[in-house]
Amino acid sequence: MIFVFKTFEVGKMQLFLDSKNFVVKYGFVGIFFATILAGTVVPLGSPAFVVAAASFGLNPALLALTAAAGFTIGMTINYFLAYNLGRPFLVKKMGVEALEAVTALWNRWGWILYVVFGVIPIMPVELLALVCGLLKVRIQTFLVLSFMPRLAVFTVLAYFGEALGGWIGLI
Repeated sequence: MIFVFKTFEVGKMQLFLDSKNFVVKYGFVGIFFATILAGTVVPLGSPAFVVAAASFGLNPALLALTAAAGFTIGMTINYFLAYNLGRPFLVKKMGVEALEAVTALWNRWGWILYVVFGVIPIMPVELLALVCGLLKVRIQTFLVLSFMPRLAVFTVLAYFGEALGGWIGLI
């Protein structure tokens, strides 16, 4: 893969130049706000942002922390929207008893699904934030389950991006 990147001079392609300009111009603040948006249902591809930003020279540890915090804030927006606006709709459609049964099931097993979705970058964990809000998962539990897996993923991706930038000559 690195051979292909070097052969086709991927680092000189417009997409990479635009990404580099974004990172140079906005740095950590830009990544923070981009990951807030990505944490909502806006499809921005935060894993790609993290890899690109690290490959252009941002500190991987600070980048992972910044991206995880931003993404968690974005998912928390989803959580509160669903918590405040979606719950009455579900009560009307399902009834209180059925909703409580689903909530009990989620409280017992849902965290496993949430963590699995959280550590696989292509899984739509943002949508599970809506489910957590609808089911009124405790905010402390939600924040831990949102932040920790994303911090782990963004840390791996940031250090991969740093290595990738060195391999293909971007940094």
